[in-house]
Amino acid sequence: MNTVKKSETNKLKRVHLYYKYTGFYSFVGQSLKKAFIPIVLIIAALFAVDRYLVDFSDLFTYITETYAPINILLVFLASESLLGLVPPEIFIAWSDKMPQPILYLTLLAALSYIGGIISYFIGRWIFTLPRVYDYMEGKMKKHLKQIRTWGGFLIVVGALLPIPYSMTSMAAGMIHYSFRNYLLFGLLRFVRFYLYALAIFNLL
Repeated sequence: MNTVKKSETNKLKRVHLYYKYTGFYSFVGQSLKKAFIPIVLIIAALFAVDRYLVDFSDLFTYITETYAPINILLVFLASESLLGLVPPEIFIAWSDKMPQPILYLTLLAALSYIGGIISYFIGRWIFTLPRVYDYMEGKMKKHLKQIRTWGGFLIVVGALLPIPYSMTSMAAGMIHYSFRNYLLFGLLRFVRFYLYALAIFNLL
């Protein structure tokens, strides 16, 4: 029994030393610090715009009365599949004005998850095009290098934090990151939407 415990302790120490020497801990710390400010700024910006510029309640009421939900959901899916062109927070705020906010919020989270999968396979396809891959390697060199090094952690970061999830997913596909693990870590996308909704729904 003691031998087993000692072996497990030594294994944990080796893992700890590996992460320490490879800079994983500092990378995590820097990532969290960088993510904290954007999250606060997004919430503060929404609050300021709603208070001083545009009444979000009236705006999203107008949108829901003018455009069919299916059209808005399709636009969101396209955005989440192609580099995350439109901030998800806008759609989260829109869902609050729907007859069943939680249902539409869940649909948005599911579409974001599906959009990430589409981006993953776009990345796999890009990998087969040498010229395009070389271009992406230049533009996203640092991002791709981090994914190669930390794998699942960056998928988690992309799923939870205000980083374009589509870009993270595309990069994961380009380096042929395990699809099964990608699907597993990507489920945290649902957590992100529910957590952000708690803040946004209370502001609007």
